[in-house]
Amino acid sequence: MEAGGQPAAAHVSVILPVHNAEAWLDECLRSVLQQDFEDSMELSVFNDASKDKSMTIIEKWKVKLEDSGILVVIGGHDSPSPRGGTGTSCSNPPTENNSNNNRDRPEHFLPAQAPQCLRTEHRLLVSTHWDDAMMPQRVRLQHEAAVRHPTSVFTSHGPTVVMPTWFCSRAWFSHVGPFDEGGQGVPEDLLFFYSHLRKGGGVVRVDQSLLIYRYHPKAATHSVLETTIWTHRVRFLEERALPHWAAFTIWNAGRQGRRLYRSLTAESRRKVVAFCDVDENKIKKGFYSYEDSEERPKPRVPILHFRAARPPFVICVKLAARFVVAGYTQQITDMDPRWQNSEENKPHRHPCRSLTLS
Repeated sequence: MEAGGQPAAAHVSVILPVHNAEAWLDECLRSVLQQDFEDSMELSVFNDASKDKSMTIIEKWKVKLEDSGILVVIGGHDSPSPRGGTGTSCSNPPTENNSNNNRDRPEHFLPAQAPQCLRTEHRLLVSTHWDDAMMPQRVRLQHEAAVRHPTSVFTSHGPTVVMPTWFCSRAWFSHVGPFDEGGQGVPEDLLFFYSHLRKGGGVVRVDQSLLIYRYHPKAATHSVLETTIWTHRVRFLEERALPHWAAFTIWNAGRQGRRLYRSLTAESRRKVVAFCDVDENKIKKGFYSYEDSEERPKPRVPILHFRAARPPFVICVKLAARFVVAGYTQQITDMDPRWQNSEENKPHRHPCRSLTLS
């Protein structure tokens, strides 16, 4: 207990936004109870206008969790429609105009703005979602990594920026800033991740499966358009990487590579010296002509065999949830079966700077 009879702040706060979650909430909350983390932990739940039996399930599990020593903090609102928040914006400590009692206001969109979350800067935040389930070792293993890397966001084995895998310190979260709670269609986790990188944050992966991530038709991810994600990724590429390069090659003369070229600003397009590819049919064309350009003559960019291309590269691949990879290019045989079983086309690596955009 702290002075004044308040319970001591937990070392780890599990942040859980909930909206009409009755189908999977039991499994999610059971996974919290089954964590093998031996230090203090709390569950911070935000009920985002659920109209089903979510609150009944939460209250049932509150008893079970608190009997096991896991404090449960519940906030939320019962307005006609959800606000689509992440439930993680506990970066605003209480002030005269920002009290912890205003839990139903969008700018305080979170269960964890209760005093438990705001009492210390040394706690760690675990992000999860009502339709996901954590492996028993998740909090323990990510906590161990967080102690070693206090300004990093930790993910489990899998895609880098899928938010339910995140684990970071509350102090770092406060430093990066709150989520953009603009509502449906805003990729708030991606925007926060970019802010994290801009402020010098790192990304560390715990190489074990720590979360069951459920994909279903009602998932919030469907409210974010692919074109929105693409636009943010291209702008971040132009902000963080391309200003440092006088010229670069786009590795992919197909649809994704051409789309990237067209999405760039005129200044960035002028830095593209070539496309490169493995597909002989694309290479035989010799060049890509940007027909929609208002420039005269229209830009014509050479298409080269990858062995003739020069780094740095921006590699465009049609993969889900892959963003930036720096260092050596991957073995080509892992990327395209046409490169296998050929003496000429043995796995080839360029000691180069490269970025992957998908």
